[in-house]
Amino acid sequence: MAATAEFGVSTDRRTQFIPITRNIAAAIAKNGWQDGVLTVFIPHTTAAVTINENADPDVARDMEGFSDELIPQSRRFRHSEGNSDAHIKASFYGSSVQVIVRGGKMWLGTWQGVYLCEFDGPRERKVFLAFTG
Repeated sequence: MAATAEFGVSTDRRTQFIPITRNIAAAIAKNGWQDGVLTVFIPHTTAAVTINENADPDVARDMEGFSDELIPQSRRFRHSEGNSDAHIKASFYGSSVQVIVRGGKMWLGTWQGVYLCEFDGPRERKVFLAFTG
């Protein structure tokens, strides 16, 4: 069985890691998806998605800070919109992750969660889900 869903996420600052694990779990439950593979995809060139620790919010804050330190905004970039740093960060993190769904639940590690990574906010973002089971 293949199925899709989507939801929106509002961001409120330029660089932000927003936990979306609960949104995804709600979509899994709403659609009755049981056993299979879920692809989480971000259709944006200045945002990304990643899986990392979600128990301590300082991890997300550290990732935000390090991302900005590693790839700062810079006038040396040629892209006229001034957001080349956001494009580069999005490519580093990636536009999709896959999660195993087992018994209607995401099969994540104890401390893992899924994050939308905003690099050019504030914005309205979409998250697309594709389930194959």
